[in-house]
Amino acid sequence: MSILADVNKALTPLGIPLETGVFTDTAPDKYIVIVPLNDTFGLTADNAPTYDVQEVRISLYCKGNYGADKNRIIRALLSADLTITSRQYIGYENDTGYHHYVVDVANHYEMEDL
Repeated sequence: MSILADVNKALTPLGIPLETGVFTDTAPDKYIVIVPLNDTFGLTADNAPTYDVQEVRISLYCKGNYGADKNRIIRALLSADLTITSRQYIGYENDTGYHHYVVDVANHYEMEDL
């Protein structure tokens, strides 16, 4: 189980190109980059972790109005039962012409045998 796989599954139907880590293709007018943020053990019992909490940052880059795509991303994540921990407009990048908006997401996974 992986939050990267779950986020990809939730966002792929939106039709916005997306990659993990960095966008390696020629950048279109809008695209998504997913970056892993944190992996923690959220709950322990008998000195052993029972849940793996994984977090990622979803960055939307858009040359036009990003509002509708931001809302589509948020609805898709919530429909996939993912927890949104933060949303923030980072700003307009003068050198590239992109608006940058981020959504931080977390999910809890039962521990699998290591």
